[in-house]
Amino acid sequence: QVQLVESGGGSVQAGGSLRLSCAASGDTGKSNYMGWFRQAQGKEREGVAGIYSGGGRTYYADSVKGRFTISQGNAKNTVYLQMNNLKPEDTGMYYCAAGIRAPWHPPGREDWVGHWGQGTQVTVSS
Repeated sequence: QVQLVESGGGSVQAGGSLRLSCAASGDTGKSNYMGWFRQAQGKEREGVAGIYSGGGRTYYADSVKGRFTISQGNAKNTVYLQMNNLKPEDTGMYYCAAGIRAPWHPPGREDWVGHWGQGTQVTVSS
């Protein structure tokens, strides 16, 4: 099994920054992809960013391009999401995800996800 634990969420003013962390443990070797999803109240969960463990190729939702950066730690068991210039519409529960992503899996969808973290709340006020 894989365990994912998120941290770094909080409340910030619009224009501020947060850095989310996801620590993976357990049988992580079978996963080749990790990413972040978010869900606002009353809305469906959506993909935010993703990264391959080996090559470092990244994906970003159009709504966060230029503002968010996903990266992986040296040990390959930690993934970060640096969020800059936050907007109120970024508010939501952010979930870390890990799994096996094939080239035909759209990174913004949940087809590849095998494991979920519990989530960390991000609130951006005006």
